[in-house]
Amino acid sequence: MAKNERACKDCLADYGGEVPKAKLRPATFPGPRCYSHHQLHQKATKARSHQLRTETKFGLPEGGYARLLEIQQGACGGCGKTPGPKARRMAVDHDHTCCPGNESCGQCVRGLLCWNCNSTLANFRDDEEGLKRLAHYLENWPSHGVDW
Repeated sequence: MAKNERACKDCLADYGGEVPKAKLRPATFPGPRCYSHHQLHQKATKARSHQLRTETKFGLPEGGYARLLEIQQGACGGCGKTPGPKARRMAVDHDHTCCPGNESCGQCVRGLLCWNCNSTLANFRDDEEGLKRLAHYLENWPSHGVDW
């Protein structure tokens, strides 16, 4: 490590201020942390932010999102697909007749949906009959059996 480089503050804390020279990593990423500790800090910050957002926006108690994910066995409540490891978190779906808009009281949360299912419901404005007609269309498309 060069003279003007600082040591990672988390590495120092891990070793009680006395880091063995072989384990000492510079804090070049982007401040007081090495790359590894920066990644861990960023992941924890995102998790805290998501927890706070689900509490304030959807009225879910602490751990409520994780509980819903467990109940749904990690799969989308609509299509049943499990999102991949790099996919966005699933959206919290709520009944818009109870709480119009993008926020919920917490009592009308229905479950978690992948972004495709959530946007489909939004486009149909939760219209059950419209979704049934669309499903019927997929089963009985108009040009089926037409001799072109």
